[in-house]
Amino acid sequence: MLHDPKDTTLTCPCGSNKPFSFCCEPAIEGHKPASTAEALMRSRYTAFVLGAVDYLINSTAAEQRHPDDAALMSEQIKATTWLGLKILNTEAGQADDEEGVVEFMAHFETAEQKADLHERSYFRKQGHHWVYVDGEVDIIKQE
Repeated sequence: MLHDPKDTTLTCPCGSNKPFSFCCEPAIEGHKPASTAEALMRSRYTAFVLGAVDYLINSTAAEQRHPDDAALMSEQIKATTWLGLKILNTEAGQADDEEGVVEFMAHFETAEQKADLHERSYFRKQGHHWVYVDGEVDIIKQE
C-alpha cells in the first residue's frame, strides 16, 4: 500500500480532487487498470510523485522499455518535486478506443530550476491495458 488504507481522505496527486484510494491508487497497485488514456496519464503522473517506478515501467509500451529505465527513473524521481498537473486536451483514448492522445502541463522543481513540462503523450492499448508509447516534450523554465 502506498498510503494508510484507513485514511480515504487523501486527495490524489493527479489533480482530480478525488480521494487517492478511489482515483489512481487502484491502477498503481495493480487492482484495476486505468480505463482511459487520460486515467493512465494521471496515474503515471501520480506514480512519478510517489516514486512507483515499477508501475511506470509496466505502463510503458514494451518496445519503449530499456534495461536502465528503473535506475534512470529512480534518479529523476529523487531529484524532482512534482507540484501539479493540468490536463490541456485529450483526443480519443476512451475505454472503447485503441489509441489516444493526452496533452498536459506538469509543474515541477529541481535543485536547479522551477519549470513546466508540456507534453503531448501518445497512448495505445496493449492487450486490454492502456500503455504510454511516447510523447512530444517541451520544458518551459520559469523565471
